[in-house]
Amino acid sequence: MDVASAALVVEVVRSGFVESVHHARVFTMDAAGAPAMVHGDVTAAVSPRSSMKPLQALGMLRAGLDLDGEPLALACASHAGEEFHVEGVTKILAAAGLDETALRCPPALPGDEEAARRVLAAGGGPAPITMDCSGKHAAMLATCAANGWSVADYLHPAHPLQRAIRGTVEELTGERVAATGVDGCGAPLFFSSMAGVARAFRRLVLAEPGSPERRVADAMRAHPEWTSGTARPETAVMRAVPGLLIKSGAEAFEAFAHQDGAAGTLKIEDGGRRARMPVLVAALRALGLGHDRPELDALAAPPLLGGGRPVGEIRVRRAG
Repeated sequence: MDVASAALVVEVVRSGFVESVHHARVFTMDAAGAPAMVHGDVTAAVSPRSSMKPLQALGMLRAGLDLDGEPLALACASHAGEEFHVEGVTKILAAAGLDETALRCPPALPGDEEAARRVLAAGGGPAPITMDCSGKHAAMLATCAANGWSVADYLHPAHPLQRAIRGTVEELTGERVAATGVDGCGAPLFFSSMAGVARAFRRLVLAEPGSPERRVADAMRAHPEWTSGTARPETAVMRAVPGLLIKSGAEAFEAFAHQDGAAGTLKIEDGGRRARMPVLVAALRALGLGHDRPELDALAAPPLLGGGRPVGEIRVRRAG
């Protein structure tokens, strides 16, 4: 068992000189559920941000949301605002008798650069429906409509929807919610430990086929471009490692689980996104996943460019 207490160090190396350093907390479990890698304090409360979306979607399914496949993956998404994402959100809302005016997420341009350019070229601008959390918000509204719950205040922590989601989070993590905050999209954010989130993801992939838990995991794994975007690294990793479930969160949080039961979480302490993929691939490969996939090498140690050519890399090493 590979256990360490110090945080992992991610070095940004240019021309042989370490010019920047990131530190990462990491927690992984092997296929049997035993701790495999522990770096930093993984039992303290942390903000998983959008990594909680699969658990939120599970709470909605249990409360009567009727989605599967691509639309369910979209309910779990931090999407790039590509055209198919927007069309999917529109369909979820329409099936509930609603439209985009019911959304309570803030306006934003698509995260995908090409999609953003097309919106601007057409005379459009930031809108709630192209905000990366609009799929989750549409699913929340659809859940409210299915239950006859109020849609005007669906983001309030005391709303029946949010109480149901909180109960699901506590059940799957095996922990009481440590604190409740507000996510960037305006929805309630439930704080848990890194170890708890890893346990929750493990439960999603190991659940019985056809159960609400497996419906979430299977939808995301079958349609990773719907949970993020066609050009996002999370999609590339899920395509490269069959059976792998990944969900990223803001401020460089990541949660994952594999069909064999291995699972984990990571948090880059300074929120530096460029360190996420090197640490994720290192954690996966330490669990025996993805070693035979050379397409992951560039994510494991992304080249650092100077004058358009590689002059260094971003690499992971242990502290000390």
